[in-house]
Amino acid sequence: MNILQVLPELKSGGVERGTVDLAKHLKQHGHQSAVISAGGPLVGDLTSAGVTHYVLPVHRKSPLSIFYSVREMSKIVKLEKVDLIHARSRVPALIAYLVSRRTRVPFMTTCHGFYSRNLLGRVMGWGKLVVAASHIIAQRMRDDFNVPHEKIRLIHRGVNLKEFRLREVKPEDERRRTTVIGLIGRITPIKGHPLFLKAMARVTRVFPNVKIQIIGDAPKPQYKEELLALTRGLGLSGIVEFLGTRYDIPELLSRMDILVVPSVGEEAFGRVVIEAGACGVPVVGTRVGGIVDIIEDGRDGLLVGPGDPRQLAEAVLRLLKEPELARSLAGSLRRRVEREFSLDLMFEKTLRVYQEAVAKVKILVIKLSAVGDVILIIPSLRALRKKYPEAKISVLVGRKSRKIIRNCPAIDDVIVWQEGGAARFLSMLKMARILAKESFDIVVDLQNNRASHFLSYFCGARIRAGHDNHKWSFFLSHKTGGAAASLSPVEHQFQVLRLIGADPLDKRLELWTEKEEDEKIAGLLESHWVSPSQTLVGINPSSSLRWPTKQWPLENFARLADELARHNVRVVVTGSAEDAAYTQPLFGMTRNKPINAVGKTSITELVSLIKRCQVFVSSDSAPMHIASSVEVPLVAIFGPTDPRRHLVPPPKAQVFWKEVQCSPCYLRSCPIGHLCMKKITVQEVLDSVLYFLSLSRGASGEGVSDGKMRHALAGP
Repeated sequence: MNILQVLPELKSGGVERGTVDLAKHLKQHGHQSAVISAGGPLVGDLTSAGVTHYVLPVHRKSPLSIFYSVREMSKIVKLEKVDLIHARSRVPALIAYLVSRRTRVPFMTTCHGFYSRNLLGRVMGWGKLVVAASHIIAQRMRDDFNVPHEKIRLIHRGVNLKEFRLREVKPEDERRRTTVIGLIGRITPIKGHPLFLKAMARVTRVFPNVKIQIIGDAPKPQYKEELLALTRGLGLSGIVEFLGTRYDIPELLSRMDILVVPSVGEEAFGRVVIEAGACGVPVVGTRVGGIVDIIEDGRDGLLVGPGDPRQLAEAVLRLLKEPELARSLAGSLRRRVEREFSLDLMFEKTLRVYQEAVAKVKILVIKLSAVGDVILIIPSLRALRKKYPEAKISVLVGRKSRKIIRNCPAIDDVIVWQEGGAARFLSMLKMARILAKESFDIVVDLQNNRASHFLSYFCGARIRAGHDNHKWSFFLSHKTGGAAASLSPVEHQFQVLRLIGADPLDKRLELWTEKEEDEKIAGLLESHWVSPSQTLVGINPSSSLRWPTKQWPLENFARLADELARHNVRVVVTGSAEDAAYTQPLFGMTRNKPINAVGKTSITELVSLIKRCQVFVSSDSAPMHIASSVEVPLVAIFGPTDPRRHLVPPPKAQVFWKEVQCSPCYLRSCPIGHLCMKKITVQEVLDSVLYFLSLSRGASGEGVSDGKMRHALAGP
């Protein structure tokens, strides 16, 4: 792999040293590694190990600086043939995100601290994967920025056990030398320096032979001056040393008797704690943040509440008075560091995350339209799973379609699109934000309208495939030259899949039911005295209420139901709750009352009901596609729409489509009185149903071939 790490600067600090250590490890183990920063003292350590370093102003927040860095980093990514960009701070993460969009190279982040709830803070959750250095950081990223739990990987920082070696202190040496108590960390308010000094004033009253070392830089000199004044006021000037920035931390720790971590705010992790543990130095800390990930109170060290100098002093005095306890705690912490916080373990976990981020593909399929259209994407989902067997495949569908797709074995997740009505654009923005958190690599846009193209782009996916239909298709990165009008619906989708390397062949539709749904339908039919051996034919009179031109006259369905009853066939009428008002008159038109299942089944229960039918009669609608999916013999009735573009027929199918001069018109209001639908007679539909029933009963006869179906399509 070729990894590019990006961080603001390479000065002293845990993040900076961790970056350098990881870059060197990658280089030593056969991977390519490069680092981008604004420079610093640790650059020499990098370059001496053969790691390439590029200087860019990635620490600056100005728009011009960010624009410059994005442009230059994009060049570096292409030059170095980078596989993954790893950002370790907020401004670098924003730059890396923009570079990722330009270069189609994935990026990830590591959260080393706590971030304000603003745009720059949110960017840290935009990576394909988000590494948290402690449980508290992971929780903050979930709570503050709604980062999905499945994107977060916990990797504690590690310590180099060869550099931070276990010190050897003999009991006689302990009696001869001055006791050294230290604090290592930047001189900032969160680190608790005033608390530490006040606690040390109490300790020195009991143990006057103590030397106190404060190690770390002071970003704000004024704050350090305040600490110096406090030191003088507490009478500690003669025993407290401010050593500033030091690069010999292992040596300093080897001479310490106790390390104190008196943080008053939540520590992201506490790298100095594991460094002290590696050296065998007992630790007293406050019970905040990531420190509790490392120390179990009374086992690996002593923890006290934050902000109380008396408790802190008592814990330090306890270790000074009980050297056996101090040695026991230090030994336990060393063993825990070896087991959980070694540098090698951190490298191993990080490499696994790198491999996952590079290899694992996240795919979003968009199909926002009606239930029937969603059923038609099943072959495409199956083809995607075959092409990307290890990918996570999610599908964005409308609320009514979520149940029909949920049991598809080719997908991992269903995301529901909430139509915004008058506030459609706001809904699109809200959904784009939700999708962006998932860090999709590929979007397969099977909806191909303005909303889906918009979502494809703004969800952040690097590859966005769809049709070039001039409906904001400039948002797509891969697009067809435009689909031919005569293509079947599945082949129309397959054009898009071929843009991303899939080679789909299997056009079969499929649907799945659960045991509870089958049992409910069995109970429904039993309540109407339908035995398992009885012949059952389903009819679906209604199409979408927005398409009255698709509906065969209701009186024709009523006559069909009565004619089937004369042949000892039970008829069940299907439809959604929205269809109830339209279909209700049918039951008053029939002499032999059919079973009324309109509005009495969920969409998945309807699948189970149609499976129970020997033949299904339907206009161009979702139930028609359900019958195709479960391979029930289908008699399909078409009018203003072209069945060649909208139907995937089951093995046994008869399609009635009476072409007239204006067909297919795709009009929702007919100016010539629905002539195309009225030309389809009850007798020819009845003959087709009876023919299929004769086949199911084992009678001899010619099957319905593709040739016969084509003849029906070309009928007068």
